[in-house]
Amino acid sequence: MPDPAEDRSEETTEDLFLGGRLRLRQPRRGHRAGHDAILLASATRVQSGQRVVEFGAGVGAAGLSVSHRVPGIDLTLVEIDAALAALARANAAANGIDAQVIALDVTAGADVFAASGLGPDSADVVLMNPPFHDAGRHRASPDPARRTAHLATDDTLTAWIHAARRVLKSGGSLTLIWRADGLAEVLAALERGFGSVAVVPVHPAPDAVAIRILIRAVKGGRAPLVLHPGFALQDADGNVPQKVQAVLGGTAVLPLADS
Repeated sequence: MPDPAEDRSEETTEDLFLGGRLRLRQPRRGHRAGHDAILLASATRVQSGQRVVEFGAGVGAAGLSVSHRVPGIDLTLVEIDAALAALARANAAANGIDAQVIALDVTAGADVFAASGLGPDSADVVLMNPPFHDAGRHRASPDPARRTAHLATDDTLTAWIHAARRVLKSGGSLTLIWRADGLAEVLAALERGFGSVAVVPVHPAPDAVAIRILIRAVKGGRAPLVLHPGFALQDADGNVPQKVQAVLGGTAVLPLADS
């Protein structure tokens, strides 16, 4: 049977990330990786030898970016869409990155996770970009994959964080990206089982309100919350600052990755 990721040149594009050092094939239409995935990767603290699991991996942009930065990790990409999972598998191979790719619903039960090799207390790091648009405030895309990737239900965040807590070892870390106006939701969802929370707001410009938040939390952590300075994607003149170029190019990380 042919690989679903093959013979899709008309349906996919090959795009460059990390300054051209990471090549990813992704759907021409529907959910496509962008800055959010690279920001998530740059906020994820990880060491060689650790088991790293990405939930909602799509074509693998965030997880593969982390592996590109820190060789020697044990990487697992989890994606509900079988076609995207196939592309993630092909992207890992094309970039010479060893990664296990699992087509799995993040909200599935513990027995389903265990059967896929993701048993309780088995991961050192989880990173994720859950669907975060409020279905009541955003028009749903006609594309099913894009709709699944972007629109959250009332329990999406809680379910994803619960799954992360289950697979993480004690002292393991969770890094996620979410919309900025949902900070209270994230902090509430992290109250059960997580602590040592650190937050980086992401702004489109220095004088603009934040549009995203990057959050790192530790399973069983007890340190007080830390709010880092905001990260602005453009300066006051509309230019991309050198430090932002470095982060998006994969040569620098955000404070959550080295604090």
